[in-house]
Formats: sequence, structure tokens, C-alpha cells
Amino acid sequence: MLAASPFFPQPLLIFERAAALWFPNETGLLNENVRADVIPSIGRMLSGYAISVVAGVILGVSIGLSRRLADYIDPIVQFMRAVPPPALIPVFLVLFGTGDSMRILLITFGTAWPILLNTIEGVRGIDRLKYDTATVFRIGVTDRLARIVLPGAAPKILAGVRTSLAIALILMVISEMVASSNGIGFSIVQAQRGFGYLDMWAGIVLLGIIGYLFNLVLTLIERRILHWQRVGGRETA
Repeated sequence: MLAASPFFPQPLLIFERAAALWFPNETGLLNENVRADVIPSIGRMLSGYAISVVAGVILGVSIGLSRRLADYIDPIVQFMRAVPPPALIPVFLVLFGTGDSMRILLITFGTAWPILLNTIEGVRGIDRLKYDTATVFRIGVTDRLARIVLPGAAPKILAGVRTSLAIALILMVISEMVASSNGIGFSIVQAQRGFGYLDMWAGIVLLGIIGYLFNLVLTLIERRILHWQRVGGRETA
């Protein structure tokens, strides 16, 4: 049944169409479809994702180190993180228009919460003895952040960063399906509306490839940053 259905083309046909649409061809390494849809999409995703990483870590460290600040902000954080970002697309459209800024800010909003909450948890989980030792040796604030806070919270922070990567990809696609003129999400919707189901599935395959590659890069970065954990684990064993 599925093999004969036009809604579910054969996998080989999907991959062949994906290669024709997105892979290098006679027009060059970056063909017209890549320049029109893939590059703008990745640019929006990375822009919003980068902003959320920086903002989430800075705010998370600040809240994690200050119990008083946490008491004031925690109810707001818990409320905002519970709001589904796609439900805010109409609000973002009204506030920021239909340009790239709306999509970047939506991605930033949706991906910031896992990073923020994991950073707070990571900072609060650091052994108090380390702070007391730093006080005894009169270690300054900057050195405390660089030598105690960030390394101690790094596993939790990177766990939030990994979670937010998948959310960034999802929000990128969703935001491009509404009031957009280019992007991977836009191309998938246009193919679906025009009954081009082969092109639609080719776009879905492309998203899977992009997600896999970004996750692979993030895994390598995480292993590089947390190499001391593996070394310490072997020494302990």
C-alpha cells in the first residue's frame, strides 16, 4: 500500500531528489536551492542559537550565584519556559514583523530556557567547599568564574546546549512556514501545497542531515571541553 502511495515515495527516489535539489551540481558547490533556502535557514538558526547560548549562560551564572536574585526571577522563568514558542509566533509577527529578526528572536526565546535552567542547576551544584577555599586564598571574582564556576557547571551547561540545538532546528522550520519567502521550512510547505511530495520528503531528509551534522560537531566540541572528566574518571578507576 505504502509503496504505491504518492504520499510516501520510495526512499531511493527521495534520496535521488534530495541529491538533485541540495547537493553540488554543474552550477557549483552551492547550487541555487542551497543559496536560496539552506544558507538563510542555517544563518537564522545559528544566530538565534548563539544569542541564546551567550544570554543563557550569563543569566544562569548570575542567578545561580545569587539566591536573592533567584527568588525574584524564578517564578517568571518557570512561567515563561512553560509557554510553547510556536504559540508566540503571532505575537512575534506583530512586534517584529515578517523579517529575519522575528525568526531569530523566536529561536532565541525557545532555545534559551534549557541553557538557562541547566546553567543555574550546574552552578548551584558546585561544592561549597570550593567557594570557601577560594575565599581563603583571596581568589578574585574573575578567577572564580574561570576556574571554579564555569568548569564546575560545564557538564550541565553543555547538556542544555545540546538540548537547545534540536529545539533551534525545530523552531527554524516552524518559523519559516509562516509569512516567509525562503528557507527550508518555506520550501517544504510550498512543496506540500503544490502536491510535490517528493520535494517535501527531500526537504525532510535534508533537515535530518543538517541536524545530524550539527549534533556531531557539538559532540566533538563537548568532548574537547570535557576531556578532563574522562581523564579524571580513568585516574579514579
